[in-house]
Amino acid sequence: MVTAHERPSAVALDLAKHVFQAHGARVSGAVVFRKKLKREQVLTFFASQPRCLVAMEACASSHH
Repeated sequence: MVTAHERPSAVALDLAKHVFQAHGARVSGAVVFRKKLKREQVLTFFASQPRCLVAMEACASSHH
């Protein structure tokens, strides 16, 4: 279980074709985690996270 001290208040997700980068941070900006996720791991990863703001970013070629 994630303690309150380890919980991110926001997760930034960089979208790509095959590998996604997830970056969790607290309100202070302190890094909680940085993870590389394969496409098939993304839903399971977010299902295990506490509720928080999620921001997604994608480059122009991420949908090809």
